[in-house]
Formats: sequence, C-alpha cells, structure tokens
Amino acid sequence: MTATPDQLPSPADAPVQGYCDPRFAAVREQFQQNFVDRSETGAALAVTLNGELVIEIYGGWTDAKHTKPWAEDTIVCCYSVGKAICAILAWRMAERGELDIDRRVADYWPEFARNGKSDVPVRWILTHQSGLAAIRRPLPRGAMLDWDLMTSALAEQEPWWPPGEAHGYHSNTQGFLIGEVIRRITGNSIGPHLQRDLSRPIDLDFHFGTKPEHDIRTADMLPVQQPPDFRRAPPNALQTLGGRNPPHIQTGPGSQNTREYRAAEFPSTTGHGAARGLARLFGALATDGQLDGAHILEPQTIDHMSAEQVYGVDRILGRPTRFASGFQMTMAERPLGPNPRTFGHFGGGGSLAFADHDANVGWGYVMNQGRGGWQHRHTRRLLDLFYEAL
Repeated sequence: MTATPDQLPSPADAPVQGYCDPRFAAVREQFQQNFVDRSETGAALAVTLNGELVIEIYGGWTDAKHTKPWAEDTIVCCYSVGKAICAILAWRMAERGELDIDRRVADYWPEFARNGKSDVPVRWILTHQSGLAAIRRPLPRGAMLDWDLMTSALAEQEPWWPPGEAHGYHSNTQGFLIGEVIRRITGNSIGPHLQRDLSRPIDLDFHFGTKPEHDIRTADMLPVQQPPDFRRAPPNALQTLGGRNPPHIQTGPGSQNTREYRAAEFPSTTGHGAARGLARLFGALATDGQLDGAHILEPQTIDHMSAEQVYGVDRILGRPTRFASGFQMTMAERPLGPNPRTFGHFGGGGSLAFADHDANVGWGYVMNQGRGGWQHRHTRRLLDLFYEAL
C-alpha cells in the first residue's frame, strides 16, 4: 500500500546523527529545523576548520516515503558541484605540466577549432566565456548519454557570442567541454580519471558514473518544490535551448534515480558524492593544499585558480554571476560567508561545496530535495550561524 502524506513521519522527527563541535550547536539545531520549515527531506553537512572536521551531521530520509534514514555513507547527486570537481582535476593536470589553462582548446582537441573557435583558450571554458552554452543542432533523445555525440556537436557548434566578450552559464555543456580536453590528454573518460587521480587517493567518495553496487547507498532525488514566494523570470531562448536540447537533458521527476542516469558520465550534472569528502577536499584548498599527507594543489595554484575572472550580468541567467577559473565565487548577491575570496560551487536545489582560505574553512552540504530559486535560504542560514560562532 502506498503511504499517503499524512502517514509519513513528521519532519520534526527526522533523525539527525553525527558529530558537531559544541561551538556550532546552533548550526546543528538549524540543520534539524530545516526539515520542518525549509522542506528538507534528507541532507548531510560537513565542515572543516583548519583542516579538522568540526561538523559531520546527517539526517532525514533517502526516499520520498521516509522509509530509509540517511546514513553516514549515503551519497547523492550533487548536480553542478561536479563542475568544481572537474576544475580541480584540470588544475591538477596544469600543475603537473600536462595541461596549459591558457593554451588553445584546439591544441588538445583539433576538431574544436571549427566555426570560429580556433583561438578559444581552455580558461574560457572554465569561466563560461566560450560562447558554447547550448547546441543549436537538434539532438536525439538520450544524446546526453552519448559522450562522442555530445562532444562532436559542441565541436561543430558556432559560439553564440564572440568568445571572451561576455560570460554566460554553460549549465550542461561545460562538463563535456572540459571533460573532453581531459580525455584527449589522458586517454581516459572523466569518471575513471576522477577515481584514479583524486577520489581513490584521498577517499573523496565522489563519482562521475556510479556503479550498481553504490545504488544501495544512493539517495533518491525528489521533485522540485517551489517556495511560496518563488518568482522565476521567464527563461530566454538560449537558456531554454540549453536545457532542452537534447530532450531530457534536464530530466523529469524520478529519472535522476534510474541506473542509466546514475551511470552517466555527465560531469555538469550527474556527479554523486557525500558531504564529508567535499568538506575535506575543499578544506585542503582552504589551507595548504594538502590532505592527510596527500598533495591536492600548491598554494600558488589555488590562488591562481580562485582569482576572479568575470563578475557581472550573466548572458544566460540574466542576473549577476561571479566566476573564478572553474568555480563560483562569493558575491554580494549570494554571499558564502563574510570573506571575499571564497570559492566553490552550488548544485541544483542547494548542494554546496566551498573553500574559504581567509577563515580556513571547507564546506560540504548535500541534500535530495529539489527546490527552485538560486538564493538557497536553507543553506544560507546554516552558513550565517556557522560564521557567527567563529
């Protein structure tokens, strides 16, 4: 028998477990309250301070029927947080001399030079300045699962604006673009490269293309809920095309929970991970670039990749965005705490990973309840309380 909404456990009864330093008791209380007044279903929060985990809490449920509690090893789709992971991989390659961020994409991927893109540097992919936010040619259903089809279509695509002239969020295309550069250099697709280069060496527990054995611990993504005061501006034509070509590139309710979707190496969207790994990784980027004796990146590389590149009205989103080379940055319109150099990435619905190297803070927040908007008030409240307690 299917449970009705009034048969579900109360949000106030959402089980919350894990460790929280007493200094941040208000953060834990708000985390619990988010299940009551912020429509959270299941979530996890991990935070490092000076390289040490000071918060690692998780709670709620991994399914819509509230039958399976969120566990310590639960992973979930983090959507655009995967863009930041791709950027870290690219910068690790740059540090090893395998990739020059300011070299032409076509030097690594010759077919990319077509239709006015011969001089586009790799950096402009990371900063959303390449003008490739969408594909004009109609693509068949399921094309997002065909790596060669997507990358060949992007190689053929003429930029929508002169590259470098403006920036516009490459919501679904950026992962294919940087992923193909990585593939051309390493010979490996983004999923295996992530595991070999980063996830296994530091126990990151983040995946592009999850294996069937992970399904038992993977939380279901739930349909988007809009807040009562949500008002969305109508999308422009290019934003609509980027979200609908190929069909179901932004999948409908429940389709994110299929084996096909979870297995897809679609780096802009299908990365699955846990809060603890994200906090530890970004905590390393917030300090000296080392994690438990493992090298992530040199401090000078971190400074370079996290420096502001563009800040202004986004050609696609129609609102201000601020980007470093592969990362969103804190900005007045959507602050990530009080410090101006903080960098990381939000994911759809409010997942978030960031590094604050002024306060030595690494943050990882993941959840399975979709929600509209871009201000993410449930996450903002946790952030405000954390920084108040510092």
